Amino acid sequence: MIYNEMINEFGFIKEKPNSNVNLTEEIRRIKKEKNAIICAHFYQTDEIQEIADYIGDSLKLAQIAENNTADIIVLAGVHFMAETAKILAPHKKVLIPDLNAGCSLADSCPYDDFKTFKDAHPDHIVISYVNTTAAIKTLTDVVCTSSNAEQIVNSFPKSQNIIFGPDRNLGRYISQKLNREMLIWDGACSVHEKFSLEKILQLKQEYPNAKILAHPECTQAVLMISDYIGSTSNMLEYSKKDSANEFIVVTESGILFKMREASPSKTFIPAPPNDSTCACNDCEFMKLITLEKLYTTLKYELPEIILSNEIIEQAKKPIIRMLEISKQHGL
Repeated sequence: MIYNEMINEFGFIKEKPNSNVNLTEEIRRIKKEKNAIICAHFYQTDEIQEIADYIGDSLKLAQIAENNTADIIVLAGVHFMAETAKILAPHKKVLIPDLNAGCSLADSCPYDDFKTFKDAHPDHIVISYVNTTAAIKTLTDVVCTSSNAEQIVNSFPKSQNIIFGPDRNLGRYISQKLNREMLIWDGACSVHEKFSLEKILQLKQEYPNAKILAHPECTQAVLMISDYIGSTSNMLEYSKKDSANEFIVVTESGILFKMREASPSKTFIPAPPNDSTCACNDCEFMKLITLEKLYTTLKYELPEIILSNEIIEQAKKPIIRMLEISKQHGL
């Protein structure tokens, strides 16, 4: 990360675009002029997804970062995703519209604490979820995403001891599914832990024919009542192909945009959280990215992700290993 006088204390450029500016047109013009691409996560708002060049989950965004001809990558997502793009494309300029677009899961795994945990188990290899900082990736043997976690764990013999972190829910799900013991770091995504089992069951009564689709970062109680468990991209593919016409979707509500776009005749109901009257569950960090910030970021090429060569070199190895294993499994 860098500090610049143009960036305010909230982590984004101070300047407000002129009200007469057509943000969508200007973003497209500047992208073309600067040979830039916008990579957006499924959890972004509809208007961000509409203007993005690529939309996907963490695995797809990493694959795009590794293979593209752009000079500038703008990551419309959270900070660890922009770091991953910079690690895989160190010669490119990587921008994020708001430096404070963090991740509760990444924050639940501090470097010093995790290093102490790793050092206490020297006979274990470390599989870290991609939702971690670049620093944590330097302590990692191979990275995984929710799309490929099962394949990554299975790529090691059962005799190999494994530390899995930082998501306890994903780790527990993979451990139970593969009948494999792992040392699991006690971290979690605040969004996926907030889903209300009671409210989901109420929705199921209201929509008895709906299938429940859940992300493996959800709690075990939610996963137990789900018809399908998978990553955002896998949930999207399942909703396209399955014969059901109604789905209760238990993940961040941004994915509904692509689900509705792909299957306009089907009904998608967002699962609600415990702690509010809101009908959906949004990631406050993902929603920090706006069209205004996207425009000023492209215009001034700030804020930029800066990582040391040492961090890039060390953190790249487990990401490349993940991408290689994913290719072997056709992911």
